[in-house]
Amino acid sequence: MNREEDGGDEVVCLDESFFINDDYQLTTFTFGSQVLHLFCLQSASTDFDLTGQLVWPGAMLMNDYLSKNPDVLQASSILELGSGVGVTGILCSRFCREVLLTDHNEEVLKILKKNIEHHTSSENPNSDAGLAVAKLEWGNSDQINKIIQKYPVEQFLRLKGRGQCKFILAYVSRAKSMDSMVLNEATRHGLLINEIVGTRSVVGNLEGVIFEVTLK
Repeated sequence: MNREEDGGDEVVCLDESFFINDDYQLTTFTFGSQVLHLFCLQSASTDFDLTGQLVWPGAMLMNDYLSKNPDVLQASSILELGSGVGVTGILCSRFCREVLLTDHNEEVLKILKKNIEHHTSSENPNSDAGLAVAKLEWGNSDQINKIIQKYPVEQFLRLKGRGQCKFILAYVSRAKSMDSMVLNEATRHGLLINEIVGTRSVVGNLEGVIFEVTLK
């Protein structure tokens, strides 16, 4: 924190450390028969993009779906964008071959690595897949190229081709106007988006649903 004089008025300048809260609690999450113990915050500041320090409703919705449909992950290699504390990526490791978890915020990457170390310790014998962490800021070509060189993501998308490449979207509704915007934007970008029957549920006090998104 710095103090400056501006025409007789005192100006207080707060640096990033003022907003950082690293008082993490070891929290238990249960998804079907799968139990995860992760360090996270119960709430977080949105300043300096530290939203990855806690588990959001969308992750709870996604993990519930994956725990009930583990076949979608069998023998897969997973690249997760915006992993946060790693609750979804680590759950995926119970069912697939390998998982690369990514985030761009250095503070979030610290807790992500700590959770992976905790999960892969001798206290967690259920850690089956290989888990790795990489820094990835969306749109950063250097970071993207490093990942592509090690994990052939781009090649995978080309080989799968249109109509074969599918994504799972765990969507939590916060405003009706946003609901229609998501569907319209998907269509505008050449994506086919369909609701998976039976996946509507309430997460906290918000309505959520799972979509299957296909590259047309």
